[in-house]
Amino acid sequence: MFTSIGRTIGNVFSSSLPMVIISVVVAITLRLADIIKNKKEFCFYKELISLSFIIYILCLFQVVTFQDNNNISSNNLIPFREMFRYDFGSRLFLKNVLGNIIMFLPYGFFSSYFLKEKKLLPIFILTTATSVTIECTQLMIGRVFDIDDIFLNILGGVLGHYLYILILKIGNMCPKVFQAEWFLNLVSVILLVGLITLL
Repeated sequence: MFTSIGRTIGNVFSSSLPMVIISVVVAITLRLADIIKNKKEFCFYKELISLSFIIYILCLFQVVTFQDNNNISSNNLIPFREMFRYDFGSRLFLKNVLGNIIMFLPYGFFSSYFLKEKKLLPIFILTTATSVTIECTQLMIGRVFDIDDIFLNILGGVLGHYLYILILKIGNMCPKVFQAEWFLNLVSVILLVGLITLL
């Protein structure tokens, strides 16, 4: 199951790569120019998180606008109709149910991180608004509107929010040295090198 999910994420990233490379280069050069010109403080791990969010949004755009959708022939306005017609663990279940949850998990996390939001309601509202916008946009570009996708996206956003809260609590329990900026920067460099090596 996890192999299939990993393969799907890899395919999304691969198809988004040209757009990601161009956008990342533009974002990095503009950000560096801003830091140098305005003499702003540079914090590697914070910059990496911001860059990760940009990459996530680009990949999300790729998924919701360019991937084919042959599993639903018409719009679905009946809650839970589509998600319960897939066999648990099947390819369609992974793609349409688990995929929609995982797709919005980073959104809930990033939204909570940037807003420093510990309450669920603002993240719930933001996730709902974004998911509804995506479904309506898909309807405009010839794809279908599926209310189940909205429910699953919201669940993903909520899980992302609680992941942020969990990481925050773990971080607060750690010794001060593990909360230091230099340590977080070091961990970020190691993770980045590891990710580039895997790719």
